[in-house]
Amino acid sequence: MIAHRGASGYRPEHTPAAYLLAAAQGADYLEPDLVATLDGVLVCRHESELSGTTDVAEHPVFADRKITKIVDGTAVTGWFAEDFTYAELRTLRARERMPALRANNTAYDGLEEIPTFDDVVGLARRESARLRRPIGVIPEIKHPAYFRRLGLPLEELLTERILALRLRPEEIMVQSFEPTSLRRLSVMAHVPLVQLIDAESAPNDFLRTGDGRTYADLIEPRGLREVATYAQVLAPHKDLVVPRTADGCLGEPTRLVDRAHRAGLAVQVWTFRAERRFLPTATDFPTELTRFAALGLQGVFSDHPDQAVAALRKSALNV
Repeated sequence: MIAHRGASGYRPEHTPAAYLLAAAQGADYLEPDLVATLDGVLVCRHESELSGTTDVAEHPVFADRKITKIVDGTAVTGWFAEDFTYAELRTLRARERMPALRANNTAYDGLEEIPTFDDVVGLARRESARLRRPIGVIPEIKHPAYFRRLGLPLEELLTERILALRLRPEEIMVQSFEPTSLRRLSVMAHVPLVQLIDAESAPNDFLRTGDGRTYADLIEPRGLREVATYAQVLAPHKDLVVPRTADGCLGEPTRLVDRAHRAGLAVQVWTFRAERRFLPTATDFPTELTRFAALGLQGVFSDHPDQAVAALRKSALNV
């Protein structure tokens, strides 16, 4: 079970508290999304834009850094990690990204700094020793083509930390939505790689280079065989595995899991959340997870690790 940004259903995402709680709740892997600071430090944020998950807007000293940028074809206005040194970023404090949905999490706003990748690795190792069970990390590098254009190549920065921290393959997997990024990592990092698959659109690196293929092409048999040349795991959006019907109920499973397995790929599915707004019509969280688990998955991403672990144990599937 992969703790999506930590136990983000209970604590502000990508905070030490969220990762610690996830470990205590039984997560096998902690998932940090990684962006880079101006001085090349890998920090854990869902996006490089900071105002949605930190108190940066409340720091007058940084007011002049508010800017509009084009990130993967979309105009985004705010403050960006790549415009701050790590020392400056440490003066910010994390806050809940979805306060309207997760009001209880706002009680933890302003309490913690933004952790680095090294911090999360250290936390996972300490909790592994304390709990006497392996807990790994499964970072996702965010917008790698965008960062490479800024002179902050995430693949190289992450490989450097993997080597410096002496991370073993059983301790880490690395994810990306961009095949080009994973191909780079496959010859640098020598750790298991995870090809993320969205339910819509196309990989940003394909769009940049004029490659006309979409994510839908990557999950056809030919595309899956190609993915298997550089990655070990396919991680599709859950709607690609069990789509929803017109009235929002769970439909019939697709053949994606079987096709991926035939191509030699393990399958991890994202993202399972316990709040009613994310659940299928007339289905509770344990029932949804049980339905997916029966398809032979190797892992699931969840914001609610305790509930996911309980549901998976009940379904007698060890993931």
